[in-house]
Amino acid sequence: MERATLLEIIDDLGHGVTPDLTVEDFPCFAEDAAGDNPHLSPAVLDRIAAGLGRADIPTFERALRAMDEGDLAWIGFKVVVDGDAAVSNVDNEVTKKYGDVGSADGQDLVFFCNDAKEIVASRPYSPRDTFQMKDVTRGPSMHNDQFAGLTWASVALFDQVEVWIVGASDAAVETAALAKHVGFRVHVIDDNEAFISEDRFPEVDRILLGDFRELFDIKPAANAYVCVLTRGHMHDPEGCLWGNANKAHYIGMMGCKGKNNRVHDLCIEGGMTEEQWEAVKRPIGLKFGAKTPAELAIAIVAELIDVRYKQNYSQEARDRHEQSLGR
Repeated sequence: MERATLLEIIDDLGHGVTPDLTVEDFPCFAEDAAGDNPHLSPAVLDRIAAGLGRADIPTFERALRAMDEGDLAWIGFKVVVDGDAAVSNVDNEVTKKYGDVGSADGQDLVFFCNDAKEIVASRPYSPRDTFQMKDVTRGPSMHNDQFAGLTWASVALFDQVEVWIVGASDAAVETAALAKHVGFRVHVIDDNEAFISEDRFPEVDRILLGDFRELFDIKPAANAYVCVLTRGHMHDPEGCLWGNANKAHYIGMMGCKGKNNRVHDLCIEGGMTEEQWEAVKRPIGLKFGAKTPAELAIAIVAELIDVRYKQNYSQEARDRHEQSLGR
């Protein structure tokens, strides 16, 4: 989401003009993102845009402020499939009860929600709506179609965390695909065109180097995550030194203790301190017996998710979450 997009939407609504909502800005309505869901499509996004008016300006203004403040916040969409069913839907026998009212009305709605549970919308919403507004944004987004007559979607107002995969190894292939799937912005770097091909790394950013000395000309975003997965570990020292030089929030490297000892010596010779070396996660990934490239990718991306979670939430918030899960 771009700040300029929100400003343009606010300006259009203020002048009584239907804003142009595109799938580039709201990718949850893109055909590849919606998958087989017939209720999320570019045509539905156009329908929602046509229903917006001046009353929706505070929703987008609040979204703009959240973006400026770096808040964990989302723009959400209530997408009505059947208005009568949406209003008359009822609680099921398994989950928490939300009262006798279904959705507040049978109309599409754009709303703002942040992780502090603040909601801004142009019309009233029911307790059942509130549950789904929170769930589709800060929550797991697993219950979007729990109640009849409507579905839910959202777009984050904060940037995706950048994951830089140094090396186009087989483990990198699996890691790139899985990291993208769980919401990271993925870049892969290698010096061999055959290994960093589009067939091996579709739908992620690929950077072909002449040689790994060119790695130091690349500047990742602040607080990026660096996964050092070079083929044969040949360029692991360069990957660690590059991540350290760019103050990456996380650096992880594969490899056994003996190989890591040699990489250690080369990194220290390259200017890293012992403290900086100790900050490199090695071997990369959570420990649960992963061995194959696909298994290693699960271990690596699980660790990236955990790092992102701890980066975004305070210890107090994490403790509350763990308590809510009964752990």
